[in-house]
Amino acid sequence: MFVKTLKCVKCGISHKPAKGLYLCRRCGGKLDIIYDYDKISEKVNKKELEKRERGMWKYKEFLPIENIKNIVTLGEGGTPLIKAKNLSEKIGVKHIFLKDETRNPTGSFKDRPMSVGVSKAVEFGADSVVAASSGNAAIALAAYSARAKINCYAFVPTDVSTAKIAQLSIYGAKVIKSIAKGKEDPCYQLMKIGRDRYGWHPVPSCGAFNPYQPEGSKTIAYEICEQLGFQVPDWVFIPMGAGTLLSGNAKGYFEFKDLDFIDTLPRLAGIQAEGCAPIVKGFKEDIDPYDIPIWENPHTVAGGLIDPYPWDVDTAIPAIKKTKGVAEQVTDDDIFFAEKLLGKTEGIFAEPSGAAGVAGLKKLVETGVIDRGDTVVIEITGAGLKDQKVAMELAQKPLEIQPDIEQLERVIRDTENLSRVQ
Repeated sequence: MFVKTLKCVKCGISHKPAKGLYLCRRCGGKLDIIYDYDKISEKVNKKELEKRERGMWKYKEFLPIENIKNIVTLGEGGTPLIKAKNLSEKIGVKHIFLKDETRNPTGSFKDRPMSVGVSKAVEFGADSVVAASSGNAAIALAAYSARAKINCYAFVPTDVSTAKIAQLSIYGAKVIKSIAKGKEDPCYQLMKIGRDRYGWHPVPSCGAFNPYQPEGSKTIAYEICEQLGFQVPDWVFIPMGAGTLLSGNAKGYFEFKDLDFIDTLPRLAGIQAEGCAPIVKGFKEDIDPYDIPIWENPHTVAGGLIDPYPWDVDTAIPAIKKTKGVAEQVTDDDIFFAEKLLGKTEGIFAEPSGAAGVAGLKKLVETGVIDRGDTVVIEITGAGLKDQKVAMELAQKPLEIQPDIEQLERVIRDTENLSRVQ
């Protein structure tokens, strides 16, 4: 393992890695994993990476696992970067690429961090893990826990979709809906109780309670660089809930830049839903990350982006600023439109959270933030069947006709006219 220290993001103190050390011993702050990049550079270069089999663990030197025997994998990573010519024409940007994370084993990018999180739990000798998640992270954790033969407890919000509950149950997770008591997030409250009382290893979607699993997300940035011939796009669009995915991506670009694998950094665009946008508020109003208030009464069709507690804003906003990027919010109508547009133009069926980046690009092009000649990568983070209720709302009711040529011709004319209008 090439890990040197665990450094507190809040107070700056460094800790020697140790079993079960997830938070700063001094202030309880979030820990960032610091690697020995000189040693990594002796082992890895661009040519070496290009020779390796695709997949997340080709970047094993950049991930915090001591022994490769502890790696728990379902074949995550190595997702395609698709040149979206049809979408480019519709939005009016010359070069759009889609990083299609729906191809991961459980249908979302969360498989990357949860592969790392469960691998580290195995390395620590865990017999149980616990998550606080709105769905996709818990689903991925459940799948990888099943693979590792360890218990999985998943605390989910009361309004989580039945489709996600079904997936959790199929993987054998012990699913508990969390009822709010006070202002704190009940899922995280219960996760911390499980950690403190029963010794369950916390593996949430954010990095605030465990520094290990977010490291998996940075491999998306590695792959984008490699898939573009170690060039970087002008912009990368990333949906945001707690800011964890954007923070992970940023770290990947920073590491490759420090190792001279890439020459420049892309500008990062973090996209939140209008009904739950604490990070956008903090960025636009220049609020200290630790003073950003909890978002009251969150609501959005993009369930995966509902995170009123911006756990990783302390790394997300600095990353956006460092890359001269932007944080923007989009409406539910914007997201609905983007989800349908993505399916009709590029054949990718995303859940609302997964399509938020498309909505963000459309808005920022129309407001003049994005130049139409830019090269843009959009991360499509989750598959459409993750949220079947929304999919059914967007679906058009099929027409019914008899086996009659006149009826068929009328339907063909009507659909052709409708297509022209659209």
